[in-house]
Amino acid sequence: QVQLVESGGGLVQPGGSLRLSCAASGFTFNIYAMRWYRQAPGKERELVAFISNAGGSTSYADFVKGRFTISRDNAKNTVYLQMNSLKPEDTAVYYCTRDGKYWGQGTQVTVSS
Repeated sequence: QVQLVESGGGLVQPGGSLRLSCAASGFTFNIYAMRWYRQAPGKERELVAFISNAGGSTSYADFVKGRFTISRDNAKNTVYLQMNSLKPEDTAVYYCTRDGKYWGQGTQVTVSS
């Protein structure tokens, strides 16, 4: 069975950093692209970042470009989201997904003074 488990969220001050992890199991990880989404209360879930199966291609939403970096370690079946220069508007539950069909449980990121 496909499982995705996010971790690494927490409370940080504006300007701070967090690194999120998504541990994958139950499928051949290295043949699938992965994505990070986020959802704030009362808002639609929105795409944050994309990474191709081997990690050679990445893309980002405009609102995180230059601040966030997606990466993956296929030997560890894990995808990461390094978040720097965090802003209060980054506060959301962050999810990783394969295909938009399989999702993790999410990890809460709160950016506040």
